[in-house]
Amino acid sequence: MSNIAGKAYAMNVITPMRPWLTWVNRLLFMVSRGIPANLGGLLGLSLIHFARWVIIRRDAWPDPEQTLKNTHLQNDTMLFCSNFNGTWDQYIDAFSDGIPDGLDLFWFSSTKYPNSIPITPFKNYITHNQIYTDYYYNATPGSAQRDVKCALRVYAVLKRLSKAHGEQDPETFAKAYRRELHGIQTCFGDPGYGPVASLDTERADESRRRFIARMWSED
Repeated sequence: MSNIAGKAYAMNVITPMRPWLTWVNRLLFMVSRGIPANLGGLLGLSLIHFARWVIIRRDAWPDPEQTLKNTHLQNDTMLFCSNFNGTWDQYIDAFSDGIPDGLDLFWFSSTKYPNSIPITPFKNYITHNQIYTDYYYNATPGSAQRDVKCALRVYAVLKRLSKAHGEQDPETFAKAYRRELHGIQTCFGDPGYGPVASLDTERADESRRRFIARMWSED
């Protein structure tokens, strides 16, 4: 699946928005940027690489071939882009548990948005509005967010030890080495492709894929 690159999954969701309510979402986004503490539940989810909500006005769609020149769009659009580790279900569950009120505010103006709780209608909404990624490039496919952060910590320690090696006597350097090693001992994992969370999840993903393929073929 093109949505997956190594341990990471790319999600793109496009939802129509009622134009007369779009200003409310713009205001909510401004408040969220000004008071980032409101996103504490989102920022604390270590499986997320990146998440962004973008409002696209009806007259702001890129149209190099002018195919929309004489088309009157009735809705503005919310574009949600995210990269994360783990399975689709794990991500949606973590999102819904972590910032349910935040999700309801961000998708406040989106047409037929069911709220993030209960989880099943929310998952169905995301499924029906998700656009699959045609091309997904990941510079570190074998590393999750935690792997990258750990690698940066190890790199910083190596730089400090390299400097200390030329300035300290052997006994002092040995103490510094042991102290630094103790601080990064959890950072020596083996990068690689993440295992399937469970066979049930794998079967659910396969069933969802067949359902979506059948739905599109019927339309």
